[in-house]
Amino acid sequence: MPQHKIIVRIKGGIGNQLFCYAAARRLALVNDAELVIDDVTGFVRDRFYSRCYMLDRFNIPARKATKTERLEPFERYRRCLEKCRARGLSYDRRKYIEQDRCDFDARILHIKVEGTLYLDGLWQSEGYFIDVQDIIREDLRIIPPTDAENQGVAERIRSNFAVAIHVRWFDGPDRPSQYNVSVDYYRRAIEFMEAKFPFSHYFLFSDNVEAAKARLSLPADRSTFVSHNRGDANAYADLWLMTQCKHFITANSTFSWWGAWLKGEEEKIVLTPNLKLEGKAAWGFKGLIPDAWLKI
Repeated sequence: MPQHKIIVRIKGGIGNQLFCYAAARRLALVNDAELVIDDVTGFVRDRFYSRCYMLDRFNIPARKATKTERLEPFERYRRCLEKCRARGLSYDRRKYIEQDRCDFDARILHIKVEGTLYLDGLWQSEGYFIDVQDIIREDLRIIPPTDAENQGVAERIRSNFAVAIHVRWFDGPDRPSQYNVSVDYYRRAIEFMEAKFPFSHYFLFSDNVEAAKARLSLPADRSTFVSHNRGDANAYADLWLMTQCKHFITANSTFSWWGAWLKGEEEKIVLTPNLKLEGKAAWGFKGLIPDAWLKI
């Protein structure tokens, strides 16, 4: 039994939850520490999105945190106290590490865990876990849905030269938004795939499939619009279907980031938006996009 312990606070949508886990898993591995998942406190005050823990459909070996490990009772105040204590210490001596910027921060790679460490952040870069990627890929192997509709779509993906397209509407499709990627990006991406693979079959995933279908010029006879997996509880199923595809056109979204990354290291082309955003849909910061992916 490891003498040291990392308690990772999982939060955000399914893509961000996967980043939280992967960074913590690597830190636990290199420190021979037990990894414990706080699957509660990152969601109790998420009143805007009302998200919940969504990693139970993955091959994750870590156990869930107890109430004591979640700093309950009075978790909010006790967590604030732990953060304040940590800020008064050098980074390598902190018992509570909170992410303070989006850019890849190599300091976390060199943390030596003594006793119990709390990890609180999104850690959106493969740089936090690329040196143990085989273990991460095994942990994040998705338990497939067994229903006939998803299995049927998966069979269609595997029987075609499948390109996954993801469209995310951060502010809805009908209002101006700095966070929604332009239709022009998708036009360029589709033209790129058509020039390289004119026999491609496109599988479109979106939080509003009808809006995406209306705005993207996809070949009618080589397109499938995946719209049956609704709600957070079924997000894993869309992600699993995405990983069955050969190539990827991502949105500025960690959901399609993981769909492409979990495909593995076999030959694949990943096209991703070449833009920088801050705020609720931060994108393009240092470390986010793997070197082999194409920013267009």
